[in-house]
Amino acid sequence: MTQPFELPHFYMPYAARLNPHVDEARAHSTQWARAMGMLEGSGIWERSDLDAHDYGLLCAYTHPDCDGPALSLITDWYVWVFFFDDHFLETFKRTQDRAGGKAYLDRLPLFMPLDLTTPVPEPENPVEAGLADLWSRTVPTMSPHWRRRFAVATEHLLNESLWELSNINEGRVANPVEYIEMRRKVGGAPWSAGLVEFATAEVPAFVAASRPLRVLMETFSDAVHLRNDIFSYQREVEEEGELSNGILVLETFFDCGTQEAADTVNDILTSRLHQFEHTALTEVPALALDKGLTPDEVAAVAAYTQGLQDWQSGGHEWHMRSSRYMNQGARSKQRPLGLSGMGTSAADVRGLLADAGAERLRAYTHVPFQQVGPSLIPDFHMPYEVRLSPHLDGARRRLIPWMRETGMLQEGVWDEDKLAAYDLPLCAAGLDPDATPEALDLSSRWLAWGTYGDDYYPLVFGHRRDLAAAKLCTERLSSCMPVDGEEAPVPVNGMERGLIDLWTRSTAAMTRDQRRSLRAAVDTMTESWLWELSNQLQHRVPDPVDYLEMRRATFGADLTKNLCRMGHGPAVPDEVYRSGPVRSLENAAIDYAMLINDVFSYQKEIQYEGEFHNALLVVQNFFGCDYPTAVRVVNDLMTQRMRQFQHVAAHELPVLYGDFDLSEEARATMDGYVVELQNYMSGILNWHRGCRRYGAADLARRAHGFVPDLAPAAVWRPEPAAR
Repeated sequence: MTQPFELPHFYMPYAARLNPHVDEARAHSTQWARAMGMLEGSGIWERSDLDAHDYGLLCAYTHPDCDGPALSLITDWYVWVFFFDDHFLETFKRTQDRAGGKAYLDRLPLFMPLDLTTPVPEPENPVEAGLADLWSRTVPTMSPHWRRRFAVATEHLLNESLWELSNINEGRVANPVEYIEMRRKVGGAPWSAGLVEFATAEVPAFVAASRPLRVLMETFSDAVHLRNDIFSYQREVEEEGELSNGILVLETFFDCGTQEAADTVNDILTSRLHQFEHTALTEVPALALDKGLTPDEVAAVAAYTQGLQDWQSGGHEWHMRSSRYMNQGARSKQRPLGLSGMGTSAADVRGLLADAGAERLRAYTHVPFQQVGPSLIPDFHMPYEVRLSPHLDGARRRLIPWMRETGMLQEGVWDEDKLAAYDLPLCAAGLDPDATPEALDLSSRWLAWGTYGDDYYPLVFGHRRDLAAAKLCTERLSSCMPVDGEEAPVPVNGMERGLIDLWTRSTAAMTRDQRRSLRAAVDTMTESWLWELSNQLQHRVPDPVDYLEMRRATFGADLTKNLCRMGHGPAVPDEVYRSGPVRSLENAAIDYAMLINDVFSYQKEIQYEGEFHNALLVVQNFFGCDYPTAVRVVNDLMTQRMRQFQHVAAHELPVLYGDFDLSEEARATMDGYVVELQNYMSGILNWHRGCRRYGAADLARRAHGFVPDLAPAAVWRPEPAAR
C-alpha cells in the first residue's frame, strides 16, 4: 500500500538502548497473554499478531535498565493496554455501542483496589482478567500515593475512550487544543510515565504535582502521542476510520494537505521535546532548591527524568520496527554517516544540529518593544448577548476608595486615572449580571487585584530581573490566605493588604475544603506569574502548547471557576466537575476569553511593555508568519473554541447527566453554569471593547515608565514544604 505522506525528519538526539532481557520478556508476555485469554479464540489477536507487534521489543527499548522480572511485568502491562485498545475498537467502536462501552469501562476500576485486601469481581473477559493479575503483581512495592496516581491515570486511559467513541458517533474531528488535551489521557502516556517510575524511581509525593514534574510528564505525553499519530495515520485514518489523529486534526483545522499537516505535527512534536529539555535543565533544578530535596530525592527525580528520555528514544526506535505502523523508508532516512544497527535510527547529526539550532533558537530571538501599531481586532464570533448588572455605577464609585485604602494606587504601578480607564466593574457587571451590589463589589475588587498583580510582577520584578524577590512575594501572598484560622502576616504592600481583605470577605461562610480550594486557585495564578518572569529573564518566547495551558493560569481561570462553583451547592458531585466534558467546556470558554485579551492587548504588550507572552507573538514565532496571519490563526482558533463550547453544551453534557444519573436539581445547576460561562465570554469581550486599557490613543497618552524598588520591607521565610 502506498504511504499517504513521506515521513518527516524526526528530532531525537538520544540513541535508543536495548534491555538485555528482551527475549525473556517476549517469552513471558506470550505465555501470560495466552493464560489471560487474549490469543487463540479471543477474536482479537492470534499468536502471529502478538509476535508481529513485538511489545517485548517496545519495552526493552523504552526501559533499558530494569531487571528481567521488572521488564516482563512492564511488558505484560503493555500487552494488556494494546489488547484493550483493539478489544474496545472491535467490540464497541466499530459497532458504535456507547452504552455497552460505558458499562464495560465502569467495571474496570473495580479491579484496581488501593487496598489489596479488597475483593475484586470475577473477571468476565481477558481485559478484566489481565488487569486483576497485573494490579496484584505491581502495586505491593509502590507507595499509596503512587497507587492513587496510577489508578487515576489508568481510569483516564480507559474512560476517555468514550470521548473517542462519541466523536466517531458524531463524525466529528476535534480542534487542535481539545485534541492535545484529551489525547494525553486517551493515549495513555501519563499511564506510561507511572510505569517509568516503577522501572526507575518513584518521585517524592510532595513534588509529584509541581509544575516542573507536570510539564515533564505532559511534554513526554505529547511527544509520544504525536509521534504515534505520524506513524499510525495510515492504519488509524485510512483503514480504521479513526478521527482521533493529530494529522487529521490539522488537515481539517487548517484545510491543508496531508504532507503539510504531517510536517506541522512533527514541528509541534519537536517543540514539545525542546520544552521537555528546557524544563529538565532549568525548572527541575530550581524545584530541587526551592523544596529542599534530599540527595536521594534529587537522584529519584533524575532517574525518572532519564527514564522518560529513554522512553522517547526507545519508543521512536520501536515505531520504526513494528509491523503495527507505517514506517517504510524511515530507517534508511535516519542513518547517515555510515551508521547502522539497532539504536542508530536517531543519529542524523546534520539534521540534529539543524533542529537544535534554527528551531530552538528562534524562541530566543524576539526583539522586544517593536513598533507594531494599533492592535488588529477581527470580527469575533460571539453568539451570546451581553447583559450588565444594574449596580454597575455604584461598583465603579466604590472601587476607587477601596484601591486607595489598600495602597495599590500609591505604589507607582497604577494611579486613579489608570484604574478609572481600566473600568474593572464593567467586566464584573458582564460576568455576573444578576449579582447583588455586595457581590458585584467583591468581584470587581478581585478583578482589580488580579489585574494589578499581573501588571505588578513584570514591571517591578521583571525590570529588576529579581526572581528571588518575586518568589518571596508569591510565598507571602499565599500566607495571606489562612485556611485553618492561622494569623495572616502583617501586610507590607498594597497587594497583600488587598488580598487579606478579599480573603476575609470571600471565605467568611466557606468550609475548610472550599477555603483550601480557593487558596490553591489564587496560588496557581500567582505562581504562573513566576513562570512568565522566568521566560522574561531568559528572553524566551514560550512553546505554544505550554503557553496556552499556562495562559489559563495567568488569566486567573481557576480563581474564576472557583468563585462560580462556590454558589452551586452540593447537588453536583465533584466527579462531574472533574469529568472530561466539563473540563472541555470550561477550557473552551477560558481559552476564548484569554485569546480575546491577547488580541486586544497586542500593541500594549509587544510595543509598550516588551512582553513575550501573547498568543499572537507565540503563533508568529512558531509558524514563522506575520502579524496579520497570526491574527487570522488566533481568531480561527477562538471560533473553534466557541464551537467546541457549544458542542459540549448541546451534545456532551446531556450524555454526562445520564452517565452520572444526575438529579433535576444538579442538571439545573449545570445548565446554569453553562449560562455563567456564556456570560463570562460575552462579558469579557464587552469589557475589552468598552474599557480604555488597550486602545492606541490611550496607550500613547499614558506613561509606561518603570517604578521604584518595591521589594517587601519585611523579611519572611515560609515553613518547610509538607511531606
